[in-house]
Amino acid sequence: MPEESVKSTGPLAQLSGITVRFENHATGAVTTILENFNLECGDGEFLVIVGRSGCGKTSVLNLLAGLLDPQAGQVQVKGKSPRAAREHLGYMFARDALVPSRTAMGNVEIGLEVRGVGRAERRARAHELMVRLGLAGAEDRYPWQLSQGMRQRVALARTWALDPDLILMDEPFAALDAQTREAARVQFLDLWERRRSSVIFVTHDLTEALLLGDRVIIMGPGGRILENIVLPFGRPRDSSELPYTNEFRVLERKLHALLAHEQEQDQELMAPV
Repeated sequence: MPEESVKSTGPLAQLSGITVRFENHATGAVTTILENFNLECGDGEFLVIVGRSGCGKTSVLNLLAGLLDPQAGQVQVKGKSPRAAREHLGYMFARDALVPSRTAMGNVEIGLEVRGVGRAERRARAHELMVRLGLAGAEDRYPWQLSQGMRQRVALARTWALDPDLILMDEPFAALDAQTREAARVQFLDLWERRRSSVIFVTHDLTEALLLGDRVIIMGPGGRILENIVLPFGRPRDSSELPYTNEFRVLERKLHALLAHEQEQDQELMAPV
C-alpha cells in the first residue's frame, strides 16, 4: 500500500495579513503585489503555489526567506522571524547560481562552510548527496564543465546539505528539458521522502504541481487565493502512471479552467471602453 502523504499538524511557516507594495520612484506609481494575504504551511507539508506571472508567488518565498519586508502583517517560520530562522531554511532558485570558481563539491559544501561545519563532515555530507543525485565522478568539475541538468542537481544537493526544515523552491526545474526535468523531479522526491521537510514550491506547470504537492494553491492578482486543493494522491507516487489516471486528469482540467477564467477576467478589465 502506498504511504499516505504527511499532513500538517500545525503551521511551520505562516504569513498573516500581509501587504506588499512596490513604488516606482521615477513615476511615483505604486503597485500592490499582496494585500491582506494569509498562508500557512504545515510541518512536513509539500505545498505548491501556482499562478500567473506577477501574482506574488516569488514575493511569498522572499518574505519567508527574510529577503523582503511587508508593509503590513506578520511572517513567521518555526515561531520566529524569517531572519532569526534562517538556519532552518533552504532556498533553491530557478537558476542554479553556482559559484564559478568552486568545484561541484565545493559548491555543495558552501552553505555548510558558512555555518562552520568541519571539513571532514561537510565533505562526507556533500559526497553522499552527490552520489545519491547521480553526480559521482563530477565532484572536481567546475560549473562550466557541467550540463544544465547537472548544475541544477548540484544546486539541489547544496540546498539539501543544509538539512533545512523548510525548503523554498522557485521554479527550480523550469530551465531543464522535459526528460532532464522529469529525472530531477524523481531524484528530488526521493530525497524528500527520506527527510520530509516542509516545502513551498512555486511553478507554472500544473502537471508538476499535481505530481509533487500535498496541497495546491492557485493565486490570483493581489495574492487572492482562488483555490486551495488538498490532493488525494498517496505517496510514493509513480510519475509515469499517475498523470494518466482519471482523478489526476479531472483535477488538471479543473485547474486549467480556473486559470483560463482568471485570464479572461483580466483581459476584460484591461479592454478599452
